[in-house]
Amino acid sequence: MSNHRQSFRLGDYLTELPKSNLPASVAEKDGAYPFYCSSTKPKMASTWLLDMPAIMMGTGGLASIHLAKGRYAYSTDTWAFVIKESDQLTQSFVYRLLEQSLSKIDFVGFEGSGLRHLRKGYIKNIEISAPDRASQEKITNIFDCIDRAIDGTENLIAKYKKINDGLINDFFTRGLLRSGKLRPPREESPSLYRETEVGWIPKEWEVVCMSSLAEERSGATVIGPFGSDLVSSDYRLEGVPVVFVRDVKEYGFQWKSDIYVSKNKAQQLNAHSVRPGEILATKMGLPPCVSCVYPIWMPNGVITADLIRLSPDRRKVDPAWLAAAINHDRVMREVAGITAGVTRPKVTLADFRKIRVAKPQLDEQQYVISRLNLSQEKINHEQARVMKLQNQKRGLMLDLLSGFYDVKEPKELS
Repeated sequence: MSNHRQSFRLGDYLTELPKSNLPASVAEKDGAYPFYCSSTKPKMASTWLLDMPAIMMGTGGLASIHLAKGRYAYSTDTWAFVIKESDQLTQSFVYRLLEQSLSKIDFVGFEGSGLRHLRKGYIKNIEISAPDRASQEKITNIFDCIDRAIDGTENLIAKYKKINDGLINDFFTRGLLRSGKLRPPREESPSLYRETEVGWIPKEWEVVCMSSLAEERSGATVIGPFGSDLVSSDYRLEGVPVVFVRDVKEYGFQWKSDIYVSKNKAQQLNAHSVRPGEILATKMGLPPCVSCVYPIWMPNGVITADLIRLSPDRRKVDPAWLAAAINHDRVMREVAGITAGVTRPKVTLADFRKIRVAKPQLDEQQYVISRLNLSQEKINHEQARVMKLQNQKRGLMLDLLSGFYDVKEPKELS
């Protein structure tokens, strides 16, 4: 690859497409066409607006960018534009340059103290540096290859998660016998089940409130501190980790925040601490009450205001089983009943403590978790592969888009 690169002002090559009149609310889970809005992942819609390659950038909230192809739609909060291709510049290369710069765009390319808005003028004034067209095509081919590998792996994860969801539904409605087999369905063996306030459950199980599964001490279930007690000026680059809602996922804790407070501040917020093995649940969200176990690989931390922490009584309940039980459809339906009619669904600490759980004996809980762990290991393995590919992509972006290294034709990744 030639090291000679030309500089371009992006606005001189950018043509805006007509503004959409579709609100973000038209997104449908089973839509036939990609639907781009201010989100990091495309959604789906039942209608389409364009059938041409174009760049989509979200204009509100977090910075997002997509390269749209085929038939697709986009929302009112999305800026759609194309790059006038020439012998010196390709649209795919410009897309990759903007994708690499997304964190900077998020930091300096938006304005507003409330709902932030993308400054189009900032994007248009970006000066880009590009090698010859042939080299641009080779570079974008490499990133297309990596993206295909990431998409393929994420599709495999989605498949494993569906299988896992099926197992969870069986385990939390029928449970496991000592033989390791599921109980027969109620339709086949009605004598093995009894009807309760939360539905039909195996007759050996009991219905208990969430509060009864916590340690018998003050502060065993708490919410995070009031907003004024933990503010952004308290945040540090190292120290005691701060746990946010975005770190709590149905399939396990994912450390995304990378935000800390000093040890002194953590001591002041000791009542809102979290230790490995304790249960975390979200107070807000769609849906609220998503739960996971705070993992052993994290040091003691501090939770934020929109989280609930429960210290489980291990004589009664396995922490991993309880987190999975909270995420199960039976509890989610109960949470939906609590939050019905509320614009922003929210579970209070009092609500959480009253949530009812159908609980088997501890040994059966542990049988269930051992089986779920085998399924989860497959998901974890593929998620690790996605992270590896994403890190590889970030490294190549730094090297190839900046012109530090020469480029060769890539081999297809699998």
